[in-house]
Amino acid sequence: MEVQIKEGNEMKLVGFRVMCEGDQFITEIPKASLRLNDRVDEIQHVINPDVQMGAFVVEPENAETDGYWVCVEVEEFKEIPADMVALTVPAQKYAIVRHRGNNSEIMGLYDDLHNWIENENYRRLKNRWHIERYYSWTDIENVDMELWDTIE
Repeated sequence: MEVQIKEGNEMKLVGFRVMCEGDQFITEIPKASLRLNDRVDEIQHVINPDVQMGAFVVEPENAETDGYWVCVEVEEFKEIPADMVALTVPAQKYAIVRHRGNNSEIMGLYDDLHNWIENENYRRLKNRWHIERYYSWTDIENVDMELWDTIE
């Protein structure tokens, strides 16, 4: 497993917020992703329509940060479609690992990444925004994505 450490810039994201029980995210997130893919042309100032971003807080401190956001990155917020949401993720430091393969393998990769973070004497920031950057998402058995875990 190859891990990169990166200082990420602030990100402006627009898309859908997914709210459900924890065991439902594995099926609900791909549904929201496909819906966003169908409607990405409705969003203004998209930086790259071929890259989707998932954003979540591991241990949300309030209802406003609970859930999972399926989004695209935009240069600025302007005329957000009525059923979509806007989210600003501040500049943060991340431990990043890439995954190519089955969607069901992501949780195991997170375990490996979390162990690496601990072994390298970093600390996970569970109350901050974490990012999943998807380069290919339409086939859940063959996704191409990066896990961006917030650290200090």
